[in-house]
Amino acid sequence: MVLETKTLEEKARQLLGDRGVSIVDIAELVMFLQVEYIPDLSLNTCIESVNAVLTKREVHNTILTGIQLDILAEEDVLLQPLQSIVAKDEGLYGIDEILALSIVNVYGSIGFTNYGYIDKVKPGILAKLNDKSGGRVHTFLDDIVGAIAAAAASRLAHSHQSAIESTK
Repeated sequence: MVLETKTLEEKARQLLGDRGVSIVDIAELVMFLQVEYIPDLSLNTCIESVNAVLTKREVHNTILTGIQLDILAEEDVLLQPLQSIVAKDEGLYGIDEILALSIVNVYGSIGFTNYGYIDKVKPGILAKLNDKSGGRVHTFLDDIVGAIAAAAASRLAHSHQSAIESTK
C-alpha cells in the first residue's frame, strides 16, 4: 500500500513540530542564505519556499526516516555500535549528511553549496539542534533542517534568476 503524499506531508510536518522545529525557524535559515542575493526578500517569501519544499515526497521520506532514527537513538534501542555513533553524532559518521542530500538534490546543484555552508556555520535553529546538552538526539534532524533550508534557498535563487531574465 502506497501512502498518499498528503498523509506523508502531514506526518512530516507534525514530526518537525514535535521535535521543536517550526516553518518560521527554517524560513529564517532561508533568509540567512539568500538575503544578500535577493535584497527585497521577505520572511513570507521564505516561508512560501519552505512550504513548497515540504510538498515533495522525497522530503517527507527523509524527514520520517531521519527523525525515526533520532528517536530510536534517544530510546537507546539501536544496535551497537550504531547506537553510540548516532547518540554521540560522531564526526566521522556521514550518513546523516548523505540522507539530507536527498533533499538538496530536489532543487539542483546550488543546493549543495547552500547546504555545505549552512551545515558549517549552523545559524539559528541549527545551533539549537546541534546543542547536545538538552538530552535529545538530533543527529539526523539538524542536517535535514539545513537541507530543507538549502533547497528552499535554491528554489528562490532559481525563481529570482528567472524573474531577472524575464524582465530583459
